[in-house]
Amino acid sequence: MRRRLLYLLPLLPLVLSACPFDTGAQSSGTENEEPLRVFLDCEGYICDFDHFRREVDFISYVRDRMDAQLHVLVTSQETGAGGEEYSFFFIGLQEWEGSQDTLRYVSLPDETEDESRSGLVHTFKLGLVPFVASTPVGSRLDISYRPPAGLVNERPLDDPWDLWVFSVSAGGDVSGASREGSLSLDGSLSGSRTTEDLKLDFWAGGNWRRNRFEFSGGEESTFTSRSFDVGGIVVWSLNPNWSAGATGTASGSTRQNQDLALRIGPALEYNIFPYSESTQRQFTFQYKVEISSFDYEKITLFEKTNETRVTHSLGVSSAFNQTWGELSIGLEGSNYLDDFRQHRVQLFSNLEIRLFRGFSLDIWADIARVKDQIYEPKENIPDEDVLLRRRELGTDYEFSVFVGFRYTFGSVFNNVVNPRMSGGRGRGRRGGGGGRWH
Repeated sequence: MRRRLLYLLPLLPLVLSACPFDTGAQSSGTENEEPLRVFLDCEGYICDFDHFRREVDFISYVRDRMDAQLHVLVTSQETGAGGEEYSFFFIGLQEWEGSQDTLRYVSLPDETEDESRSGLVHTFKLGLVPFVASTPVGSRLDISYRPPAGLVNERPLDDPWDLWVFSVSAGGDVSGASREGSLSLDGSLSGSRTTEDLKLDFWAGGNWRRNRFEFSGGEESTFTSRSFDVGGIVVWSLNPNWSAGATGTASGSTRQNQDLALRIGPALEYNIFPYSESTQRQFTFQYKVEISSFDYEKITLFEKTNETRVTHSLGVSSAFNQTWGELSIGLEGSNYLDDFRQHRVQLFSNLEIRLFRGFSLDIWADIARVKDQIYEPKENIPDEDVLLRRRELGTDYEFSVFVGFRYTFGSVFNNVVNPRMSGGRGRGRRGGGGGRWH
């Protein structure tokens, strides 16, 4: 008998894990204290959901809005200082229908990922308090306050950079084999200064690439390409809906047969909604006029080696981030004023909509009528330049379309965090996964 029991010992953990044991919580009379059911509607690159669930454990996270008592929509947009402004929209459902609140958190450009996500979680907690306070769980919440330690946590009134923020990057890559090799160098510089009344931005960047091939006959060929772009923009805030600006750029591209292209001109923009609501909805009209001067590498189809033209463009775009999903759509048309036949019309859209419980539809589309490729070279483009994308082929249109859907089903709750053997998955913010967590 003793020997048979020894044989059964390895099976004991499996038996124990399958047995439903009553916990102390069940006998303490707290089983009726159901936490607030919250649908956290946040893109994976913004919210680290494992961290949220660990730090905010006094609510129940549900996968679908239909099961929630509170819908928390999180959006973000870049600030002029290089940081991010995150908006939390707290939208009451069921018995909280009609209750709403909005909180914002602004991260600094030099914050670490941990500092930013801690700020997001803190803002999330603050917004939850009014809703949780009226539930049975509210009596178990404590409120604490951390007084400032002198001037340590205060921001200095004297800013030696005068709100300017700069960014510099450089890099390259090299790869090769016995009969081929490539070398690429990249660099960029940007700076910005943003206030409520004035926005200043400038940038500079470039790329140089060389590819070497040895063909079957022993012949060796080397191909190089380069591109650069230098520009700036000034934008004045005229009122809550109107903006005026001016842009200027200098660029060059082997692919577009341009040694140098200079563009400068004014722009005017009107937003139907105040810019203060830009994280949730925008509907803008933008008109721009530019004087453009081109110096081509090779003679063009129109027998030009250089020319100066005037263009104008009108763009209409909208973006909505609501509880039913997201929609962004835009239409832009431009042409050369001396020849309306040389024009471009482009339509682009991105739609994510929740059709019913757990089911969402995603559509991305981009289509353009192209009649403005005045830089196309007169001579035939060699096949190797096409394959290496050193030259752009002439075309009448361009398009790309993606249609997909996502369906999630099962338990409505997902409060437990267990990262074991996940290979680093689940760290959504800043480069780990995408899309919403449901």
